[in-house]
Amino acid sequence: MKRKALDATHPSAGESWNLFRRIFQFIKPYWRMGIVAIISMILAAAGQAAFAWIIQPLVDGTFIQQDPDARIWVPLGLVGIFFFYAFTTFAAQYTVAWVGRKVVKDIRQAVFDQYLRLPAGFFDRHSSGTLLAKLTYNVNQISAAASKAILILVKDSFTILFLLMYMTWLSGWLMLIVFGLAPAVALVITAANKRFRKFSRRMQRSVGDYAQVAEDSIRGHSEVKIFGAEDYESSRFRKINERHHRQFMRYKTVEAASQPLSQFGAVIALAIIVYLATMDMVMETITPGGMISFIAAMLLLLPPLKRVVKVNSEIQKALAAGESVFEVLDTSPEPDHGERRLERAEGHLEVDHVWFRYPQTEDWVLRDISLEIRPGQTVALVGRSGSGKSTLASLIPRFYEPEHGEVRLDGHPVREYPLRDLRGQMALVSQQVVLFNDTVANNIGYGLAREPSAEELHEAARAANALEFIDDLPDGFDTVVGENGVMLSGGQRQRLAIARALLKDAPILILDEATSALDSESEQKIQDALEQLMRGRTTLVIAHRLSTVEDADRILVLDDGQVVESGTHNELMEAGGHYAGLQKGQFGEEEQAGPEE
Repeated sequence: MKRKALDATHPSAGESWNLFRRIFQFIKPYWRMGIVAIISMILAAAGQAAFAWIIQPLVDGTFIQQDPDARIWVPLGLVGIFFFYAFTTFAAQYTVAWVGRKVVKDIRQAVFDQYLRLPAGFFDRHSSGTLLAKLTYNVNQISAAASKAILILVKDSFTILFLLMYMTWLSGWLMLIVFGLAPAVALVITAANKRFRKFSRRMQRSVGDYAQVAEDSIRGHSEVKIFGAEDYESSRFRKINERHHRQFMRYKTVEAASQPLSQFGAVIALAIIVYLATMDMVMETITPGGMISFIAAMLLLLPPLKRVVKVNSEIQKALAAGESVFEVLDTSPEPDHGERRLERAEGHLEVDHVWFRYPQTEDWVLRDISLEIRPGQTVALVGRSGSGKSTLASLIPRFYEPEHGEVRLDGHPVREYPLRDLRGQMALVSQQVVLFNDTVANNIGYGLAREPSAEELHEAARAANALEFIDDLPDGFDTVVGENGVMLSGGQRQRLAIARALLKDAPILILDEATSALDSESEQKIQDALEQLMRGRTTLVIAHRLSTVEDADRILVLDDGQVVESGTHNELMEAGGHYAGLQKGQFGEEEQAGPEE
């Protein structure tokens, strides 16, 4: 119902102008080239109108009066008008295309930069396919308003204006026929406007939908194959693809119908004028050359009129895309008002009576959580899935803000630090390692302000137990690992993530299920690398395998968003509470999962 209501709401003229104004803000830096483009378009329009003008001396002077001077200058004038029109048209098209692509480049960069600044909650609410569609398809639609549409609107509008002025000069009362049919043409254009914008919105939403399905299927191709879901995914994509096709054809139906309807009025006017041309009273007021010139101007009027009506669909599509793109640009970025500079933290973390729930939800994820991690200490968070462990860890780098309570670093609330300074103190190694489609060296040195030396890369890789497999890669550190490290095993990706954290040398370390779902050999190598990484750092460990946190300085057990137990491994085992129950249950599962004899 909400989508239907949105489609039924047509933008006001003020909203459309506001969108144009915002698009023109991106054009403003290129105003000099824009002026050249406008002048070229106006001159090209004048050149086209000049073709209609020269027909009168061509007919009257050359064929009827047989003026010898006209026989010379009229052909030369035709050639001159053509070259003038060709040059100005080229200049107009080139300059408009140059400005248009600059605008598209700038808008796309602005949207991408905005994605980098938006809070984590924004990405929780929007699918990646929809966001990619905004960055690619929707931004390209705006280019129609910035280049093609402007070219047609300015050049063809001035062509129509010059032709109408010339036709009025030739015969004012014949123009009354043309102007009498103008309201009908305007009515068709106005009605088409509303339909164009509505179908454009629907088309853009469907692009985001099928981009998301395609991305899911490509990313999860192994799961699709192993579960035999090819037909299911094909059916999902087919339905969305068909819906996009239907919206596109409705859009094209309105576009195709609006053009002949608009031209029909001009054709009727032309037919009436041709009929009147045979009447004696008309022949007394206008020369034969003037009448032919008038009819030629009418014929020259039809193509630009057709393009102006057609480009309206491009403009409405661009405005609908602009609404979607500017919605992203208008979203508030992460709050970053901290002014307390931080070169290198001591690593003293405090979580003080924190309550948190995700936006637009009622249930608390964290309830009155308090903990303290002194510099160099290791504190582990354990508990069942959904107990709030990862959410609590995400509050420290300010991916989310607590609704109540406070998170402090070195005695000051984390919101007092600039985000770059705050996050510069932290390194993250998680179960879902993110690697980029780049070389091993660039993935290890990712995000550093300087380019690491070969010795630093080798030392980080050696400490992470990654050097042994890097040396076996085809190009060593220069090997491209593929999208999200597809060329590497899970354990190898984890070790690259540890090498990345080692090279960053941050005083605070967050380990989020860093050894989960690995075989025992890989886990041992990674555990050895983690011990090297954790040495001398404040470390927060989120653990699924409890055996990996037995040496932690303190263990916090979370259940339903609350800390239900706290202590060392031995203290918690002696207490026989939640932690001991988790240990017993996990030990039993590992026994059952052991190798058969």
